[in-house]
Amino acid sequence: MADSLRRLVNNECCRTLQEKLETWYKDYYMNSCDQNLNCCCEIIELNSRIQGQLFTILSLTAQEGGHYAGVETIKSRLLPWLGTCFSNSSIGKPIDNNISLLQVESLEKDRQLRELSATREREIQQLDSELNSTRVQLSMVQQDLTETEMDLEDTKTRSATALLAAEDEIIHLRKQLKSLQAQEESRQRSLDMLTDYERQLRTLKDEIAVLSAEKSVLQSRLSRSRSPSPVSQRSRSCSPIQKELTQSSLSSPLSGRLSSVSRKANLLARFSDAYAQARLEAQNLLKRYIDKMETVQRIIYIATVESFHVAKMAFRHFKIRVRKTLTPSHVGAESLEDVVMDYIICHLDLYDVQSSVNDVIRAMNVNPKISFPPEVDFVVISCFIKEICCIAFAMQTLDPPLDISFGADGEIFNDCKYRRSCDSDFTAPLVFYHVWPALMENEIVIMKGEAVTKRGAFWSSVRNINRSRSRSLSPVHHRGCSGKSGVSRSRSPSPPRNINTRF
Repeated sequence: MADSLRRLVNNECCRTLQEKLETWYKDYYMNSCDQNLNCCCEIIELNSRIQGQLFTILSLTAQEGGHYAGVETIKSRLLPWLGTCFSNSSIGKPIDNNISLLQVESLEKDRQLRELSATREREIQQLDSELNSTRVQLSMVQQDLTETEMDLEDTKTRSATALLAAEDEIIHLRKQLKSLQAQEESRQRSLDMLTDYERQLRTLKDEIAVLSAEKSVLQSRLSRSRSPSPVSQRSRSCSPIQKELTQSSLSSPLSGRLSSVSRKANLLARFSDAYAQARLEAQNLLKRYIDKMETVQRIIYIATVESFHVAKMAFRHFKIRVRKTLTPSHVGAESLEDVVMDYIICHLDLYDVQSSVNDVIRAMNVNPKISFPPEVDFVVISCFIKEICCIAFAMQTLDPPLDISFGADGEIFNDCKYRRSCDSDFTAPLVFYHVWPALMENEIVIMKGEAVTKRGAFWSSVRNINRSRSRSLSPVHHRGCSGKSGVSRSRSPSPPRNINTRF
């Protein structure tokens, strides 16, 4: 209400009304009839707006007083004034009739007020009764709450007792579990010992079978030596090397097949040791001349791949020479291929590994990924290359032979073939470069390799290929540059390959 009154005071409508009245009074005789009527209508409109705001303030004031406040004032002052106004506006109706109408309305209002007060009293009585019932219910709920608290305390006490008993039982069960685990460990050790004994027994049986086979072969030789035959005469006419090959073919096949599993296990162990020891030693040698670990790991991976390639080629040539040598003197039920393979298994020391090392170094010297610009002479890791060549050559004697998987920079990372190196981006899907190849047997991975994965590996590999192609167009004599620790970076010529065979 105060805001409405403040707005009415600040509106200055009353002052404007007074000014308009004064102006109309001064100009009344000078104005025409229409002008005086217009001024009167303006004053009436302004007065109606002021009355409307006053009635609004009256209504708000009555509401602030409460439900029954201001009734007497409205009855004694407002209603007679309204009746007087209506009576003045209506011509020919007496004032007494209006007053009687107002009295009737006042009596009706009194009756309504009495009814409202009676209704209010009934509502108050009903609320009192509801309040009493609510208090009764609240007292009952409080009693239930007290009983529930007592039950909860009781349950808590019983739970604590049960928990203590359960803890004691858990401690007892843990002790029993430890004793059972100790018994299980002792039984497992006994089982392992029994397994070792069984393995040793199988090994002894295999050795006995080999010795029995050798004994039968020796007995057959002894019988043939006592009764000379055309076959023995032909064997005497052969060269000493052919005699050695023939004797080896008679004594070695069974032992070669029986030791295939052990040879495979030995070669897998050597390949694993080469990854765990020889590779790290080669890395330490290359770190003296090359600061970038990526280049060092690329060199070792390429050396491993080239060693396998050269060793497989050397094995094929070696097998062809052995086959040519054994073909004229081959006798018996054993196939020529088995005899050749058994001879190679028994004479792995005849492999010219130094020649393969020279071929590997020569191939690395022209490899565009590591040879431009020349960083170091690859002869420094010749021991590593020699070991990988020997392992790869021996793996070709297995049935089936073992080989390494093909790897290319930018290929999709295969979790079945490779492990990610510690400095890899484990969310990258492509291989940045390879650290160690995976070992395969009939396209099945039997030993995982290692690779480095990074984001953008495909585009990095493409840039490396383009860079290698552009470098490969430069003359070879521009490749020399000075290296670290006074070591020349120009490629030293590989040692000449010994083309003389052992036969």
